This record gives sequence, structure tokens and C-alpha cells, in this order.
Amino acid sequence: MPRRHIRVTGAPEAPLRAALTALRTELGVPGSFPPEVLAEAERAAKAPALPSHDSYDATDIPFLTIDPPTSTDLDQAMHLSRQGTGTGIRTGYRVRYAIADVAAFVVPSGALDQEAQRRVTTLYFPDGKVPLHSELLSEGAASLLPDQDRPAVLWTIDLDGDGRTLAVDVRRALVRSRAKLDYAGVQKQIDEKTAEEPLALLKEIGELRERLEVERGGISLSVPEQEIVERDHAYELVYRAPLPADGWNSQISLLTGMAAADLMLAAGTGILRTLPAAPDGAVGRLRRTAHALHVDWPHHVSYAELVRSLDPHRPNHAAFLQECTTLLRGAGYTVFRDGALPDITTHSAVAAPYAHCTAPLRRLADRHTSEICLAAAAGRPVPDWVLAVLDALPARMAEGTRRAGTVERACLDLVEAALLKDRVGEVFDGWVVEVEERQPAVGTVQLESPAVIGRIEGTGALPLGERLRVRLTQADPEAPKVRFEPA
Repeated sequence: MPRRHIRVTGAPEAPLRAALTALRTELGVPGSFPPEVLAEAERAAKAPALPSHDSYDATDIPFLTIDPPTSTDLDQAMHLSRQGTGTGIRTGYRVRYAIADVAAFVVPSGALDQEAQRRVTTLYFPDGKVPLHSELLSEGAASLLPDQDRPAVLWTIDLDGDGRTLAVDVRRALVRSRAKLDYAGVQKQIDEKTAEEPLALLKEIGELRERLEVERGGISLSVPEQEIVERDHAYELVYRAPLPADGWNSQISLLTGMAAADLMLAAGTGILRTLPAAPDGAVGRLRRTAHALHVDWPHHVSYAELVRSLDPHRPNHAAFLQECTTLLRGAGYTVFRDGALPDITTHSAVAAPYAHCTAPLRRLADRHTSEICLAAAAGRPVPDWVLAVLDALPARMAEGTRRAGTVERACLDLVEAALLKDRVGEVFDGWVVEVEERQPAVGTVQLESPAVIGRIEGTGALPLGERLRVRLTQADPEAPKVRFEPA
């Protein structure tokens, strides 16, 4: 689809940059790190703690990372291999998944730890990010950058020929990534059959895990992202449908999160990412939305089956997939200890117990999950510093997640308004993707191009699910909302 660029070059007081600066203040976003935090980060970067009694050297394993091309805060590195290739033995797989060992740098209750407890998550803005940890660590000494020895929490998960988990081990290790890859490059290598085995197996294992997800009733939503892309000091908004490689890579992370949950449940202490089953009313509403968007949903087809049949490149399917995310809004963190398991231990979209443990450079809870799992695997008590903050983690994570969502939406509002500010009065092609129940003349329209989603107000009932020519009536970066009316 055609793309329009948002230029933000020039003086810092340019409207978009000024608006982004004001947004940080308005949302109470943390600023630069205090001097004592930076000083502690510098000391930690020079001398990370890697206890020799429970770690080992895995630098001979050729790990690789898969991330967006410009990312430097690399949480995960993987190595995939075949297992059991002898005569009469069915081939299985070994998944090695190295997670940045943030605890090797962060002293409990120290300045770094206290600042992380305040920040909770990394926040992403079009003109940069507000990191959870100092860049000295998150983009330097703790990041799994290529050709650097790094401390890691190393998961080793053995799978059978169907991709089912046979054995799990987790321990501290020293690792060394050999390659920094991106999703498009990975997809190209796999499609062209030029990928060497550790990478080529990503498709094989990923597809096996996707089949098991179907079997247990899990759901992975392939929702097109409304993405802000920077190119040559300019921004543009595009819709990006996930590549198959995105899904295969996510399956490795899901596999590890499920292994972590099982390990903690067996040990009796942990923190889970949970999501109750969607109430019947919510699914019923989605059925009405599917009908309005001309998405065929026979009564004998389950919600999970329907989602897997959708094509995110089709506008009405993409709109419906976006509506499906409403069923994920009840997700939260659930802690338990001393064998007293919670009433809900599963994540309904994963259809299994699940935990966040694979992004400690960007998410606070993951460092704590890793420590609990390391203790469980070694048969040791959970560290006191983890237990001391465990009960407070769900509330902190909920607030951090809410703030991250607010930042994401507010940034998109700003960029949309900047993109369209000189086009008020123009007519665009779009789809009506949502209509308010009590005000059928008010809803949401998704433009075909540029990648903008905005509020629309008419004088009569809007045609939900229908293509509609719309006129832009408002786009102002000073009041970052875009508004449309039927043309």
C-alpha cells in the first residue's frame, strides 16, 4: 500500500518532537537515570556476579538472536538441534534458550533494583525508548549481543518427535551469540532453504508447537500491527502483518514460559501470567461482530478454530482479529507460595499454565521468575529478596502494563495527527470496524492507507464491516486525535 512519511527532522522544538516531550511529562514517564543508578550500573557492567557453583561455560554453543533490526536490548538467544538420531530411535529436539541474566548485574534493594521497581517496563516512543534498566546494561553488558560472552539463565528443553516436552533444565551459564538476525531475514533464509540446521529447525519445531497449541485449544492472534517505522530521520505509519517466523519464534518463548510455570507449580512458589476464560457474553458479542464484518463463523466452529482460519491481510479479517484482543484484557499476574496454589493457574489463550520469564531487560517480573525457577531446578529455597517483593509484583506489573499501553496509544495518536494535519477535508477509503451500541452513528474507522485508525461520527447508523469513504475533519498534533465523518 502507498506510504506517507512523517518528517521529524529539524529543531527539537518542532511540533511532533515538542508534543512527544510534553507527553512524557503528562504521563509521568521516568526521565534520565539518577547518578547513583548510573554509577551502580557502571560498576556492575565491569564485574557481573556469576556464581561459579551453579554456572557453566556454554560459549561453545553457537547461539543466535532474532529481533527487530534496530534492537540492541537483546533478551533471548536460541540454539536448536536434533536429538536421538540413532538407529530405531525417533528423532526429537533440544531447545536451548538463553535469557539475559539481569540478576547478575542488579543487587537486591540496591539503586538499580529500586529504580527498576519504579519503572516496571521499558516504554517505547517514536523518538526513542525509556528503558527499564540503564543502557549500560540493557543495550550493553547484559544484552546478548553477538560475539560477546554474557551471563545468562540457560533453559534446556528436550522435546519428542511431536514437539512435546520430555525434560527441562535451567541453570546459570556463560553464553556467546554468533549472529544477530531479524524476522524478515530469517523468513527469507527459511523460505529459500538456505538456513543452516539450528535456524532451519525453527520452522520445524515452531510448526509442531503450533499443532500442539491447536490440540490443547490455545490461541495465537496474528493481529496486524499499526507500526511506527523510522527511516532516514523520518517516521511513517504502516500495517504489518506478522510473518510465519514471528509465530515460530513466539512458540519458543511460549514453550519456555510454560516450562517455567510447570516448574514453579511443582515447587509450590511462583508468579504466573493468568487469564480467566472469556465469559459467554464476550464471545457472543464477538459473534455479532463477526457477522457485521462478514466473517463466516459457523456455530459448530470454536473460537480458537475460527481465529486460526483468518487471514490478517484481508481488511475485514484484520478488523475482527483486532476485536479479538478484547478477550485478552483480563490478563494479570498471580503469585503463590508455600504450596498454596491459586484458584486460577492457567492462561486461557495459552490453554496451559504460563509465566513471563523471557524478557528481563524490558519487564520487571521476568527477573524474579528466573530466580524462582533456578531455585526450583536446583532444589534450593527461593532467595529472600524475591520473596520480599513477590506479593507486591502483581500490582506493580498491572500499573506498568497500563502505563505502557497508554504510552503506545498516545504515541500513535500523536503520529496519526502529525501525518494528517495538512490533509483535513480530504477523503479516504476505509472500513468501519466498530460501532458504539448506544450511539450507532459513532464508531471507529480503519483507513486502508495511511495506517490510521480513528473515530468517526455521522448523522445516521454507521455500516459496521462495510467499506466507506470518509472525510477527515480533525487532525491536530496539539490535540492529538483524528476525527472523520462519512463523505
